[in-house]
Amino acid sequence: MSFIARRGLTTLVPPKIASPLAIGGAKDAARMQQVVDLYEKLPKGPAPDRTAKGLLGRYQARYFGRNSSPAPFYHVIGALLLLGYANNYYFHLRHHKNNAH
Repeated sequence: MSFIARRGLTTLVPPKIASPLAIGGAKDAARMQQVVDLYEKLPKGPAPDRTAKGLLGRYQARYFGRNSSPAPFYHVIGALLLLGYANNYYFHLRHHKNNAH
């Protein structure tokens, strides 16, 4: 087995848990108890739902995920229309506001 493959496998498991000395045996009972305590402290059950933070997070929580809707497509179309009209006004229509072509 190459060094790179061994290095890749050793980073998956923490060294204190993966060492052969920590598995069984009376002399290492205290170390195994530390491992057991570590796993007992981990939370059990499904993870709680995360609350959305910020403007984009609230928007995603409202329109994507469980309550998905086509509203974001309409929002994009409306924003493009508004930006297009603003662009057209700035570069063309404002010059013809008070006098005809």
